[in-house]
Amino acid sequence: MRKSNYRPRVKQEDPHKINDRIRAHRVRLVGDNVETDVYPIEKARALAEELELDLVEISPNADPPVCKILDYKKFLYEKKKKEKEIKAKSQKTVIKELRFGPNTDDHDFEFKAKHGEKFLEEGSKVKAYVHFKGRSIVFKDRGELLLLKLAKRLEDWGAPEQLPKLEGKRMIMVLAPKKKSK
Repeated sequence: MRKSNYRPRVKQEDPHKINDRIRAHRVRLVGDNVETDVYPIEKARALAEELELDLVEISPNADPPVCKILDYKKFLYEKKKKEKEIKAKSQKTVIKELRFGPNTDDHDFEFKAKHGEKFLEEGSKVKAYVHFKGRSIVFKDRGELLLLKLAKRLEDWGAPEQLPKLEGKRMIMVLAPKKKSK
């Protein structure tokens, strides 16, 4: 009995055309061990075979297509290695949240501000917001003062990316960590 969502496995196509898969009649050949010039495809294949390497189509949209003589498996390995390196160097931003009420007292404020310090020190962004419930929305100015007080308190560790602004029942402010000088 066959599953309804069964799909046969499809062999993944190589991202480049190599050797006999190249359909152009003339190609521009580049590489370390060949003279850069336009060759008929047969001569280019013969040169690649002579060097015991692969003929790889690098730029198929050029006129004539650009091909390079190289070891294809090694080429793919190097390309994957470079992509992995780029991915490792890219930073992922983490956003931590601090939630306040419009009537948050000093002790709670200090407790949450210390958490904000820790988050900014470890390089995370901090999204601080005041959540207004029910009729507490009339204390918008208290919420704004609270967030500005937090920005002042955390100015040694981070700077506000945006000033407090009201979005629905929340007043939001985002703090970004300061760059550490080396």
